[in-house]
Amino acid sequence: MIDPIFKYLFLITLATVFLISCTAEGQPDHTKSPNSVQQEKQLLVFSKTNGWRHESIEAGQQAITLLGEQNDVGVTLTENSSMFHPDTLASYSAVIFLNTTETILNDDQRAAFENYIQNGGGFVGIHAAADTEYDWPWYGELVGAYFDNHPPGTPNADVLLQDSSHPATTMLPEIWNKDDEWYNYQGFSDQINVLLTLDTQSYEGSNHPGNHPIAWYHEFDGGRSFYTGLGHTKASYKDDLFLQHLWGGITYAISEQ
Repeated sequence: MIDPIFKYLFLITLATVFLISCTAEGQPDHTKSPNSVQQEKQLLVFSKTNGWRHESIEAGQQAITLLGEQNDVGVTLTENSSMFHPDTLASYSAVIFLNTTETILNDDQRAAFENYIQNGGGFVGIHAAADTEYDWPWYGELVGAYFDNHPPGTPNADVLLQDSSHPATTMLPEIWNKDDEWYNYQGFSDQINVLLTLDTQSYEGSNHPGNHPIAWYHEFDGGRSFYTGLGHTKASYKDDLFLQHLWGGITYAISEQ
């Protein structure tokens, strides 16, 4: 016959093991989700268009999401302008304008974004971010230049390294041969720090012969801004060097001042 006390202790032990097992299985795994509450850095990727829409937007969204997962940074994708609200923007370390075009924010949303940058927020502009918000001078200064035009197609050109000390360029060669859509700009802010230029003799169609910036960064109005004119093609978002270049720019934008 089993001792009643032993039987009682045995049943208590079984119940305890069962409860611990259930509790462990019911706990969420915060280490795997790219939007985990454990992550301190969050990115808002904004790709709304009211003009030309790049076919590479979805490829860019996927690539940035994967970069976030690889680097434990949360990524939110949106084309909803209502995200530009003070309370919402405060959750993000940087806002990325991914091939946005034309006017995409109203006056209140513009004011919220200005306040976000003035409070130390980060900005990353990719390619057509320069083809955006032409009647908002503050935004033009944030990006560093507005789009003017581009030669036909995606010609092959040599990209020249001007500053190898920045996180967006430490991995790049002195001459980086690329196919892309090479923007000409309406003028450049005198505040930008140029990282990359185009060899204007390596392709036809530059309006800035001998001095054609194509990627830069600067501190602006309390925040940090990085812009790259690359990123027109779908192939860009499969190009390891371009992705390292882009992530380096994001790293700068989300860094503490």
